[in-house]
Amino acid sequence: MRITVVSDVLGEENNGTTIAAYNLIRFLKKRGHDVRVLCSDQTKKGEEGFFVVPNLNLGRPLNNYLKKVGVALSKPQREIVEASLDGVEHVHSILPFALGKMALEIAREKGISFTAGFHMQAENFTSHVKLNKLRAANQMVYKYVYNGFYKYVDGIHYPTQFIRDTFEEEIKERTNGYVISNGVHAYVKRRESVKPTEYQDKTVILSVGRYSREKSQDTLLKAVLYSKYKDKIQIILAGQGQKEKAYKKLAKKLPVPPVMKFFDREEMIDVLNYADIYAHPAEVELEGIACLEAIACGKLVVVSDSKLSATRNFAVDKRCVFENRNPEALAKVLDYWIENPEERAAIEQKYLDESVTFDQEECMKRMEEMMFEVVRAKKENS
Repeated sequence: MRITVVSDVLGEENNGTTIAAYNLIRFLKKRGHDVRVLCSDQTKKGEEGFFVVPNLNLGRPLNNYLKKVGVALSKPQREIVEASLDGVEHVHSILPFALGKMALEIAREKGISFTAGFHMQAENFTSHVKLNKLRAANQMVYKYVYNGFYKYVDGIHYPTQFIRDTFEEEIKERTNGYVISNGVHAYVKRRESVKPTEYQDKTVILSVGRYSREKSQDTLLKAVLYSKYKDKIQIILAGQGQKEKAYKKLAKKLPVPPVMKFFDREEMIDVLNYADIYAHPAEVELEGIACLEAIACGKLVVVSDSKLSATRNFAVDKRCVFENRNPEALAKVLDYWIENPEERAAIEQKYLDESVTFDQEECMKRMEEMMFEVVRAKKENS
């Protein structure tokens, strides 16, 4: 098929949404599809198959804020969007933002089938204005994106059953949905990785994610202070984001300075494999690719019990779960696993056995099947 993939936010592969978009694009190309990409990533201008619109200019303060959180929004231009859809059989939008909305409008005019990913949680937005605890505010976000976008698409891709249930409960509607994990690439796997010399006498606890309020890395930093082994714990926070200054200030209280940096993909797999424990304290998490990657490497994964996080469903043992935003509870869980290495090894094997469920190749095949199914249904209905 000739397929256009629309991504309002596309740039460096340093966030789950962009990684998911590129994984899909690469897979579809490998399967022989003619893939076009509609985005605002200015570095792709002139590249074959890319249709690039300008970035949205919101003024210096907002532009700087978006840059800090690693986002560049798109400013749709109708002629470019129309060109990207000319002659295509199917369109898949990663997000429900302005570029996706214009592509949907034009696709409907042309009778082209259209699917869209659900890679967002209301709390990702409301947390920035500290309204994430207000259900009415979150419900308003869900209803807004449903009535303005998802209501009109031919199929919705949900990475987890959790986010499908959440969305449908809030909008009080049953959608034409497909629950398919974004999956974990085959190169992310357990392999020999030697712990750096400076960490040899330490328990390395890794957490991966954007530094933000909803990812709750501060809970992990505070938990170390309650641990019996705080002098022997090396925290690695892999990522970047707007909470970096606050976390560095908090980190000064720890006896062992945490490592806070963004790792490239190859480095990240090494760190995943030499880490002793992977902690995912996020309060809000739609799927948690970083958590799935840790599982694929056979790490002992510790997660929060937040009702707003899909990762709580990945735990293979109740002893791997701690009370959301409770540093003391997390410290007790970490101490238990530090003190019981043999039990930890058994649980690591359980996680490794679970990882086959998230094989990316199989997940992407299901994405392809979703598109074929929607295209067939569109043709039959027309």
